[in-house]
Amino acid sequence: MIQDSNSVTAFCDDALGQFDGVELARLIKSGERHPAEAMEAAILRAEAANPLINGIVTETFSEALEQARRTTRGPFAGVPSIIKDTDPLMGVPTLMGSRAFPRKPAAKSSRFVRHFCNLGFISLGKSNLCEFGLTATTEPLLSGPARNPWNLEHSTGGSSGGSAALVAAGVVPIAHANDGGGSIRIPAASCGLVGLKATRGRLPAVDGAALAPVKIVHQGMLSRSVRDTATFYAESEHRFPVRGLPPMGLVDRPPRRRLKIGFFNTGLDRAACDEQTSEAVTATAALCEQLGHHVERIDFPYPSQVGHDFITYWGMMAFYLETCGRLVAGKGFDRRLLEPLTVDLSGYFRERLRQTPGIIKRLRGFSKTYAAIFEDYDLLLSPVVGRIPPKLGVLGPDQSFDNIIEQFRQYYCYTPPQNISGAPAISLPLQRSREGLPIGMQFAAARGSDRLLLELALELEEANPWPLLAS
Repeated sequence: MIQDSNSVTAFCDDALGQFDGVELARLIKSGERHPAEAMEAAILRAEAANPLINGIVTETFSEALEQARRTTRGPFAGVPSIIKDTDPLMGVPTLMGSRAFPRKPAAKSSRFVRHFCNLGFISLGKSNLCEFGLTATTEPLLSGPARNPWNLEHSTGGSSGGSAALVAAGVVPIAHANDGGGSIRIPAASCGLVGLKATRGRLPAVDGAALAPVKIVHQGMLSRSVRDTATFYAESEHRFPVRGLPPMGLVDRPPRRRLKIGFFNTGLDRAACDEQTSEAVTATAALCEQLGHHVERIDFPYPSQVGHDFITYWGMMAFYLETCGRLVAGKGFDRRLLEPLTVDLSGYFRERLRQTPGIIKRLRGFSKTYAAIFEDYDLLLSPVVGRIPPKLGVLGPDQSFDNIIEQFRQYYCYTPPQNISGAPAISLPLQRSREGLPIGMQFAAARGSDRLLLELALELEEANPWPLLAS
């Protein structure tokens, strides 16, 4: 492990090397690496890096090593990974980043975790997240903050921040993540990773999602290469055939045609990005233009009302967890231990309870508004967030509720439109701040156009390769 005064990397000359998941799976399949050898390397890396980055909240190292010694199957057979602690993994507690949940081993794995493991991944345990995934940083009171491997004083983003830290630091090449308002894309942007939130229906849904009036939470993963993400979705498609969406197949080439891309760097209520993020969007637009795409600047394309409605709907989720947490967690749930943000979000919703029918109606209808934008453009380019990764504490659990809501309105309003509409968007680590921190760029597309996003991502990765933390 290499550590300087601010950054941490676990990359080294061991069985994992600097391989992405596809290459590691190939080496294991060919017999050049044994799954147990790869898992031993991942465990050693985790033991060295995790005390600093705090990405793992529950480890299952011995179980993972035992599994790796047995025969494994699937396209990613034997590749070490991690499950975000939102989803049950049989035999392991599911805490959702909350002190209010009991430490009770799960009786069975979630539908998505079963799918993920059937691809061949072997989990090292459960990864850190903010309480219930309700904010854009990973600083839970339960387990303490996950730290950004690029600079330990800065946030990993949220809510999949523990997974992102582990992939960025080189502990695992791929990790489970999910996204209810940016929770794949924001950590990807903060930690220099590829993060695709796919079209709703591409992957098995979150358990219980059918009960939600607006299905905003999407399962997924984080990786260091476009190839890993493309292969993950291609292989998932073989095992989870979808209806009503165009097939993705394996994306292994750039787009055949030049695209019309609209880009913007102002957010909700015309809030401005910080200077470095604004410059990064402009530079990315110029890169796309150099590649022959037609690029034009546009205003924030979504109605402001949808952003305000989303905050209230987010509060409804907190309200449900505060009032009905026992239905989710069972006996032992203690609402007195909920974090202030969860309680405040719940209260925010209570004050707007009578507005709920109208809010849900507007959110459900937003998909038509969103689709209309793509009558004029193939893709939209924007920041993932409107600021470089903040220092830990800026969005921490001791911050006032008003401050956190204002931060959302100013900086974190670019990702929810795809959760509401069910459309895809991807974060790519195309830019760096003057301090050397990653700045992720978001490309968004119409529902079902996941393949187009990955084709452009491949082209941009080749034209402007992003460094690993080890480089």
